[in-house]
Amino acid sequence: MTEISEIPKRLPVAVERFVLHWGDLGGRWGVNRSVAQIHALLYASERPRTAEEIADLLGLARSNVSTSIKELLAWNLIRRVPIKGDRRDHFEAEADVWEMFMRIAVGRKERELDPAIAALRACAAEAQGDPAVHAVANARLAALLAFVETLDRWYAQMLGVPKQKLAALIRLGTRIVGFLPGGSKK
Repeated sequence: MTEISEIPKRLPVAVERFVLHWGDLGGRWGVNRSVAQIHALLYASERPRTAEEIADLLGLARSNVSTSIKELLAWNLIRRVPIKGDRRDHFEAEADVWEMFMRIAVGRKERELDPAIAALRACAAEAQGDPAVHAVANARLAALLAFVETLDRWYAQMLGVPKQKLAALIRLGTRIVGFLPGGSKK
């Protein structure tokens, strides 16, 4: 259990800038700005925070904070933390960057990629049997489905790769092409 010390009334400028920027980016990614700001605040925090603290520090309505916390818990990006001598709920963010982004990838796949694959499969199958659908539309639907299914298989394979190896793979960048048949980066 953690013990709570003095609560600051204002965030340091750099942390405030990070929280605001992360909130703006969240909006661009289709995530509610408040949800992204709360995530950023908890990620940058040195200790767990209560919903009241979050609301005060970010100038958000308590009801907005409560709803946003539920969403972050559903994404498994934050967790409740017991604090000795305090009955209120305290929250902290996942601090491991790789784990955080893997959880986001899992959530986005479930909410976006899986439904897209199901819809594309249905559309491609329906189009295949419909003489009114032009061959170009059939070919394009089939190509899009094949591409998305390839991404889905790659994603499933990458889930089994240890973080350290995945990081090394990413750091290789275009140099990875040298390991493939034909080995040229061009």
